Amino acid sequence: MRGAYPLVENSFYNLAATQKDSRMIKRRLANICSGRFHYAWITLAVVFTSMLAGVGVRAAPGVMIVPLQKAFGWDVSTISGAVSLNIILLGVTGPFLTGLMQVIGLKRTMIGCLTILMAGTALSTFMTQPWELFLTWGLMVGIGSGAGAVGFAGAIANRWFIRRAGLAMGLLTSANAAGQLIFLPLLALLVQHYGWQGVSITMTAAIALVIPMVLLLLPESPASVGLPAYGGSAVVPIPAFEGGNPFAVAFGALARASKSMDFWLLCLTFGVCGFSTNGLINTHLISYCADNGISPMNGASILAVIGMFSLIGSTASGWLCDRYSPRILLFWYYGLRGLSLVIVPFSGFDSVSLTIFSVFYGLDWVATGPATFALTNEVFGRRDAPVIVSWIFAAHQVGGAMAAFGAGAVRSLSGSYLMAFIASGLACLMASMLVLRITPRAAVLAVAE
Repeated sequence: MRGAYPLVENSFYNLAATQKDSRMIKRRLANICSGRFHYAWITLAVVFTSMLAGVGVRAAPGVMIVPLQKAFGWDVSTISGAVSLNIILLGVTGPFLTGLMQVIGLKRTMIGCLTILMAGTALSTFMTQPWELFLTWGLMVGIGSGAGAVGFAGAIANRWFIRRAGLAMGLLTSANAAGQLIFLPLLALLVQHYGWQGVSITMTAAIALVIPMVLLLLPESPASVGLPAYGGSAVVPIPAFEGGNPFAVAFGALARASKSMDFWLLCLTFGVCGFSTNGLINTHLISYCADNGISPMNGASILAVIGMFSLIGSTASGWLCDRYSPRILLFWYYGLRGLSLVIVPFSGFDSVSLTIFSVFYGLDWVATGPATFALTNEVFGRRDAPVIVSWIFAAHQVGGAMAAFGAGAVRSLSGSYLMAFIASGLACLMASMLVLRITPRAAVLAVAE
């Protein structure tokens, strides 16, 4: 294998590279792309890995609720409040971080976010008060997790891929599943043996390993190193954005998108997606399992199974988006997810019913991500899509925050998660109908002609 990819072996993406080094890098990249292998796939792997680590951090509170209760006597609703804060901040800051990416560059923005994320998990090892939980796992993790937000994934897919953009987005979205698959059982084991501090230390170390990889191996775009995108024949520079600050970029895209009813339908339906995934299942499933006599370790294993099948489902969804209407795909995704959430509380919570739920729900869990991005591309075009989908993702996180806090409040008031699951399932069934009212740009042009 040595010598097959000299650009990787030499770690040529050094920020202090000379002009001569830069020309050599471009020649080597061009040589690689003249063959069957394209550097777009290495870029995809680098971003996938960074998103993977970020998802591990975001998934950690799911295994920390019970240990934090025992350690400090904090109520579930208090812990859920901090989780809600990081969920909503991930969404609210997404458009501005995507805009910042357009202004100062993708690599610098990602490294900045990862640094904040690492600082938040590191400082959390010293927390003893609820406000410290909100500061670290709420504020800092919420902002730092922006490195794995959908806007970054969309920028990578649209910059590096003309062909297979749906598959690329599906693979990046599947990092949400793979992060749980890899980290949750490990984190549950750490909690069992070392308490919640073991989780904070492990996630800090994971982020610390990712930062140098992003620094060395992530280019800004194919054009920045003299390459065409995958499936293209010409080197195309990144289109210029109006305004010189991230707020102008973010609000400019929002102003254009908000004039369309399709934008609000995408926001509402993707908000339901967050309401029925990271806000409910990711945050509360382990606690729900504990209410039914299932240990946190086994509850984390159930989430890991969901993550494994979600990895398959998201990748398959990206592949399908390159071939079929994402609008029809979303109809089926939301409808089937809604049915699974309504049925599972009445399943008895035995091993058979939970296994079926894990497989069925897992295949559908993040399949909506690549389909929503593909539909956003169709409605608004590839240039604006990364910023616009960040606004849509903000709605996703608002929905997730509502579910994270709301389900905790329902559990505290009623002693059961039953109504939270039924409400989430019914919302998914509503979203499956609303998504059919979205009209892609191609269909609008066809009617006009």
